[in-house]
Amino acid sequence: MDLDTLRFGRFEKLGTAVADWAKVVSHLETLEKDARDGLKGAAEKADWKGVNATVTREFITKTAGEFADAHAEASSIHNILKDTHDELVGYRNQLNQAISDGLKTNLTVMDTGSGSFTVTMNIHPDRAAAGTSVPEHSQQDVDHLRDEVQRILKAATESDNSADQALRVLVDQTAYGFSGASYQDRDSAAAPMEEAKRLANLLKNKGDSMSPEEFDELNRSLAKYRNDPLFQEEFATTLGPRGTLDFWADLSDPSDGGDLQRSRHDQLGELQKNLGLVLAGATRSDSPAMHQWEDQMIQLGDDRIQTRGTQVYGFQLMSNLMRVGDYDDQFLNKYGNALVATEKKMRLPDHYWNAGVPPMPKMNFIGDDFGRDPMTGLMTGLSNSPKAATDFFNTTQPQDNAEWVLKDRPVFDDTPLNDHDGNQSREATGKALLAAATGVNPNDPNAVPVEHTADNRHVLDRSLKYLSEAGDDMPSEFRDDMATTLVNWSDEVHNTASSLADDPSDPRQLDRHQLLEVAKQVSRDQNAYGILNDGLNREMVRDIYNDHPSDPKETLLRAGHTVGFLEEARYQALNTDKRDPSWDAKWLYHGFGGAANFIPVVGDAAQRGVDALAYQWQLDEQNRINEEAARQSGAVFTARENQLQKLADLWTDANPGHHGNNRYTLTSEINGAAFDGNSRAQGLAGNQ
Repeated sequence: MDLDTLRFGRFEKLGTAVADWAKVVSHLETLEKDARDGLKGAAEKADWKGVNATVTREFITKTAGEFADAHAEASSIHNILKDTHDELVGYRNQLNQAISDGLKTNLTVMDTGSGSFTVTMNIHPDRAAAGTSVPEHSQQDVDHLRDEVQRILKAATESDNSADQALRVLVDQTAYGFSGASYQDRDSAAAPMEEAKRLANLLKNKGDSMSPEEFDELNRSLAKYRNDPLFQEEFATTLGPRGTLDFWADLSDPSDGGDLQRSRHDQLGELQKNLGLVLAGATRSDSPAMHQWEDQMIQLGDDRIQTRGTQVYGFQLMSNLMRVGDYDDQFLNKYGNALVATEKKMRLPDHYWNAGVPPMPKMNFIGDDFGRDPMTGLMTGLSNSPKAATDFFNTTQPQDNAEWVLKDRPVFDDTPLNDHDGNQSREATGKALLAAATGVNPNDPNAVPVEHTADNRHVLDRSLKYLSEAGDDMPSEFRDDMATTLVNWSDEVHNTASSLADDPSDPRQLDRHQLLEVAKQVSRDQNAYGILNDGLNREMVRDIYNDHPSDPKETLLRAGHTVGFLEEARYQALNTDKRDPSWDAKWLYHGFGGAANFIPVVGDAAQRGVDALAYQWQLDEQNRINEEAARQSGAVFTARENQLQKLADLWTDANPGHHGNNRYTLTSEINGAAFDGNSRAQGLAGNQ
């Protein structure tokens, strides 16, 4: 900043801007309150149906959120402007005081342009008027005035520049709308950006040769600022895509004998999480700099990154930093499409991911897997972002992503130290599929079921297709997640399992053949079988109490048909694994566990029925004997008799005004429906 710019600066316009933004903040605060308490509050209380339940409610919720973001961003802009205005006025006053003090020793300060100045004698003694006494000064006085003016100009320049940078980054966070970032003053916005630059340069310049103390400071600062949007973007763009990959490759490779692999090995996982959270937040910025960062990172995916001891691919390194955090949806899908395209060109991707002489020992320090398979990290990242997961599994151009990851993709053991675990990549893929089909984040313990979209349904249909085509080769790692998915879609599953025929005009009906095959594969695992049956018990009770068909008997008979359908799926599963039916002999299912977040709410009256039905069903399962794997030929399912009896009792409770049947005849009817449903399912499987 030039000396004269600050010395003669008129900050009235900046003061006017501060006042104007104060008014904007006040107005937006009122609008935010109206939107939150009025618009959004009314929407949450409303009983939405049909399109309104998805499109309109989502629009209202998003709109209310925009008002909150607008208020937060406007407050930040006002705070930064006000703080900067007050600081610049203060520096101007300090400058004028310093110049005034200099005149007392016959020194003045002259602006020489481009931010420079000179300290000179104000009145030369030889040119002083007759009788005028000119104050004397020493070289120390000259140096002191020069240093003081320089300090003031440097501070004013820093205040002005940091405010400019913070405001630009703040408003660039979103291409449309508002970011919601909140800062109390200029310092609170500027400090994270300065710290981000310092840390990013530490990583670029030292890598894993930093000292253990520097590592600890890095980890603490990343944890402190990992949710700060200005820090996130400044850190990512300063480090750069290649710098990010080089650092993680350098840190992961122990062959250089660095101290960190020994002294801080137990903290590498925490650093991986903190670094991943910072980068995830940075990708949610819509600034041109971050768009360029994302594009370059994807381009580097199939490049080989050389370390001292080996070579690894960019996809392998970046995917390990995607295991935590909410990455931008568009970035995840572009990255995922590029990774699938690369793997399809490789044909045998495991040969490439395990390459390197020798292979990189580990790139992942969070879980058990070594982190060589980049699909594990990508799928974990997608599971944290359900909308991105939905888009990924529905993408068919330039390739069908779902077909690749659910059906065609070769996998390899990325946990060679444990021979008895499942495949980590498939475990992660199952979680991503669960998020995609349900719209719920399976890693969020506070998640609740959400309204399904047409895209969620499309994922469900496509997953049933590919997994049913796999038959008995459907990966066991998918069983729990598919059981949870089917329970989340329990209305459609119950409707399909109890259908009497294919009905293309019924939007709730799934493909019955595909559903039976997947239900069979799910039933090969005791816990997955328990989730599926327990969840559909809830749906049958909800149907009995809340649905109102023209003939109330429909809900009773549908319950029976679904029980028969599930029994056939269970029989086929046991018949497939008849050499090892041990899980059936020892009933150990203890409830939904992690699947609880995906279970639709049934209401108070129905919930009491659910609890009673669950108890009777558990009794049936506990009473099974090993020899019962053979198909029953009678019309009564003795293995399900407690369950069917309780369903008949619940139907009676829910329909007190219905006359003409007693407990015996109702139980007989639901038993008949169960046998009919079982027989119909046998036909679907081609067993008749």
